[in-house]
Amino acid sequence: MIKLLGIEKIYDSAAGKVHALKGIDLEIARGEIYGIIGLSGAGKSTLVRCINVLERPTAGKVFVDGQDMTALTDSQLREARKSIGMIFQHFNLLSSATVYDNVAFPLKLSGTSSAEIDKKVRPLLELVGLKDKANQYPSQLSGGQKQRVGIARALASDPKVLLCDEATSALDPQTTKSILDLIKVINKNLALTVVVITHEMHVIKEICDKVAVISDGVIAERGSVLDVFTNPRHEITKEFISVLLSNELPAAFRGNEISQDRTPGSLLLLRLIFLGETADNPVLAQMIRACEGVECTMLFGNLDEIHGVPFGRFIIGLSGSDAAINNALNFLGGEDVRVEVIGYVRRNSAVA
Repeated sequence: MIKLLGIEKIYDSAAGKVHALKGIDLEIARGEIYGIIGLSGAGKSTLVRCINVLERPTAGKVFVDGQDMTALTDSQLREARKSIGMIFQHFNLLSSATVYDNVAFPLKLSGTSSAEIDKKVRPLLELVGLKDKANQYPSQLSGGQKQRVGIARALASDPKVLLCDEATSALDPQTTKSILDLIKVINKNLALTVVVITHEMHVIKEICDKVAVISDGVIAERGSVLDVFTNPRHEITKEFISVLLSNELPAAFRGNEISQDRTPGSLLLLRLIFLGETADNPVLAQMIRACEGVECTMLFGNLDEIHGVPFGRFIIGLSGSDAAINNALNFLGGEDVRVEVIGYVRRNSAVA
């Protein structure tokens, strides 16, 4: 549905040229909810504005539904953008217009008759849960309600693509969840392709099918949300995920030196990831029964779900003879468990 080929964007500034995007290649399938996450200044908002060519790329091509957006004239672009809706962090509503007129605004610009506008606007207000707010003004609405107006307005032209640029950043957590739930309903019921720009990993986890992590104008990592969450490869991705899934050592070990060689009074710490049915299996209990002489201490545990797939993360400490620990590692290696050896670490209270 969306294909970006070699997208470059260079700005001129007082301090010189700013290379915001550096050869971005990206493909988003029809009907996907695709997340693009990055820190402030990473290039994510520039990237989404290149999709509808509100920012014309310095180099590269943008295809939306097979059409080369970068080859269009300004008048052709205005027509093509009708198939691309966009919602923003700060809503961008007309303060002097009612909710109804804000949603109707793009239709009025295109010369749609009042009767046709009414046939379109009323169902959209019902879809976004604002049927009873049609005659109110933005100043009378909550932040979540304002964003619902923005969503309805973005849908007024029957777009094939919905671009969401930090659409929940100004909202509280409960309102954010309701807006994300609405976007999921719209994606399913209207078969829209949705692109979500955010700096919040919980938004990606909650709503997206796939994710691309952008850093310093390049895509550092991409893949399904489940794969990226359970096996992040780039440091920036690990930083984003750590907000939701802490990678820190338990407090009793924090700050102590990690060694790959056994030291007196230390435990071998492992980080384990369980997926699917394995998350419900008694793997650790089976390991203790199967591996004589090994002791297992549970130090951290978290069970969650990503797109309906159970997902568990644990940190355990192993003690015992070298042979017993090796048997335990071999046992875990034969199970459907991802094992990361952190190293030997002493408890803060341990004495050599």
